Parts: sequence; C-alpha cells; structure tokens
Amino acid sequence: VRSLYQAESHKKKKRFLLLSLVMNVGLLLYFKYANFFVENANATLQSLGMESVAWTSVALPIGISFYTFQTLTYSIDVYRKVRPPLQKLSDYLLYILSFPQMIAGPIVRFNSIAAQIESREETLDDKLQGFVRFCIGLGKKVLIANVMGEQADLIFENIEGINTATAWLGILAYTFQIYFDFAGYSDMAIGLGRMMGFRFPENFDSPYTSSSITEFWRRWHITLGEWMRDYLYIPLGGNRVESKARLYFNLWAVFLISGLWHGAAWSFIFWGAYHGFFLILDRLFLLKLLKRIGKIPSMLFTFLVVMVGWVFFRIENISEAFNYTKVLFTPNFTALELELSPTFIFTFLIATFFSFATLTTFGKGWERSVFFHDSPSKAWYIGYVMFALLLFLLSLGAITTADFNPFIYFRF
Repeated sequence: VRSLYQAESHKKKKRFLLLSLVMNVGLLLYFKYANFFVENANATLQSLGMESVAWTSVALPIGISFYTFQTLTYSIDVYRKVRPPLQKLSDYLLYILSFPQMIAGPIVRFNSIAAQIESREETLDDKLQGFVRFCIGLGKKVLIANVMGEQADLIFENIEGINTATAWLGILAYTFQIYFDFAGYSDMAIGLGRMMGFRFPENFDSPYTSSSITEFWRRWHITLGEWMRDYLYIPLGGNRVESKARLYFNLWAVFLISGLWHGAAWSFIFWGAYHGFFLILDRLFLLKLLKRIGKIPSMLFTFLVVMVGWVFFRIENISEAFNYTKVLFTPNFTALELELSPTFIFTFLIATFFSFATLTTFGKGWERSVFFHDSPSKAWYIGYVMFALLLFLLSLGAITTADFNPFIYFRF
C-alpha cells in the first residue's frame, strides 16, 4: 500500500490498487464461496450425467467478510489520497484486527479511524459511557435475542406441516432475534471501543420504524450500506447515469452483491435481489404512494416486506424458504401446537416495545440521553452505571444458566 501511495504515475497506482483488490477479494472468494461454486458445478455436472469434481470443503475463517472490507477500504482510501498510509505495521494490524468489531461489525473505514489509531486519548468519561453502552448491547443479545432465537429455532427446525400462525410466530421471533443480536453486538463493539478511546460509527438507527425499504437501508447495518454506496454504487455511476435503466441496474447489482456477501447460498442472493427490487419500486412509484398513506401504514408495510425477506435470510434452502413464505400467506389457522413460555411472551413484548420506542417523544429522548450524551451529569453516571451493572449481572446469570447462546455470524 505504501508503494501505491508513493507511485509517481497514475498507471502504476492503478496496478498496485488492482493487485491489492485481487489479493483481498481473491482470498474472500476462495474461503467463503469456493464450496458454494463447487457444489453448484457438481450439481450441474450430475444433471448432465457426468462425474462430479472431488473437493475438500474449505473452512470459513470467522469474520472474514468484515475484515476484508476493512482491508479494501484501506487500499482504496490510500489510492484516493483520502488519507496517507499508516506509518507503523503495528498501527495497521490494530486497524485490521481491532477485536471489538472484527467479527460482527460495525465496518470501520480507514479514513474515519486513522487519526484515532495514531493518536487517541482514554478518559474516565469514555470508560464509563463505553461500559454503559457495552452492557446495553450485552442485554440486547443475551436477554432478548437469545430468547427470541430459541423460539425461532424450535419453529424453523421443524417446518414440515407448519400452520400459518406458527409460521408467523417463527418469522416474528427471528425478526426480533436478528435485530437485537446484530444491534447488540454493534453496541458491545462501540462500547468496548469507547473504553479504549476509539469512536466507532453507529450501525443501527431503529430500522423497524422505517417507512420504506430505502429508509430501512439508511437505518439497518448503516456502515455496510455506506460502504456499498461509496465503494461500489458510486463507482458504478450511482445516480449520475444517463438512463434510468442503468440506475436500476446499479441498485440491483449492488444488492445482489450485498446478498452474496452475507452468505454463500442462493437464498442470500435472492434476499439481495428482493431488497433491490423494492428499492427500484421505491424509485418508480412506491415512495410517493407510501407517503400518501401515512407514517403508520407505510411503516407496517415496510416491516412486512422486511419480515418476508428474513425468511430467505434464515432458511438457506431456497425451495424451503419459498414453501415457508407460501404458508405465511395461505390461511391455515389450526390449533397452535407450541406452548409459549411466560419468559418468551414477556421478552417478545419487550422486544416489540424497544423496536418501535423511538416513534414516541419519550423514546427519542431516552435514546439521545443514553447513546448521544456528550456531557453527562453526575446523576446520569450514577443512574445509568447502576442500570448497566444490573444488566450485566442479569446477562451473566442468563449466560451461565442457559445452554442456548448462538453466534449467528459464522456465515459472514
């Protein structure tokens, strides 16, 4: 990368950048997608009556998608001269291997963190506020996401003959699981970073209150959306293209790639195409229509669209995902066979409340007070640190007494 930065001619810089991109993307393709491509190639060969290719499955390194994105942004930002390369190898390793967010995000871009790596300051205020943020994230993951996930797994592991009510319960549970799990990990990463003197970017902004899929992608996994916009969508031409057809192609291509980035399966590719399709509909007419029908109806419609998309995110076998979706919209309200525990019902209500709390003035004020309070008072510290300690103890108790504590980012 230093050679890229110091290269005298533009042609040489492009060559060094291309080398960096090929190395990083090549490693990602090999480790994450080699099995997928070989399995599909073998399926094609077998359908033609030919012998399949012998292959030893490749083990997937944890978090490879996240730190590949960080290595890519390092090379691209240096190429664009947004920032000069780091002077020390140890600083570069710190950027790439920053453990709080390395395996689950948020995606930290080089230009946003370089100055903090070279010169950072750890204060008592940062440590206390970071601890509060970490405990809130831990609570989201352990006390909410795990409870939702356990119920979702019971349903998704036995979907044959499932009725409509159970199918909706399963996808609702998963909808809350993936949000509180992912947002919880992001909060923990931001909190740990803050305790060390780093300011990581926000990654979620009450996404289920969105009034359109376009708005949803400004609120969900914010750092991924911004990365895709700046390093893929804009280089493809973005909005500055001559025809609307090319604009729609750019949108769809970016989300197809986004789907494939999330996992090596056809269901993930369909999930990306599905979101890309609704983004195109937003551009064509849907945004105007949703604006006319009002905030709450448009939010419920968007929430429904997102939930249906999560079916393909949760079920890797695409034919099973389509069958599950069919059950959702085919009335079959036979008796609910599952016994719902009081813990699940209570947690479900809590998850619903906190997913939509920012629709109220109280919820917005509480969010600002907890997450974006730059100059907390002594009362804030006493109140929220005590609250954080309570969350920490409850989460610790839940972790040590429960057998269910999934890590859903192995595929990423």
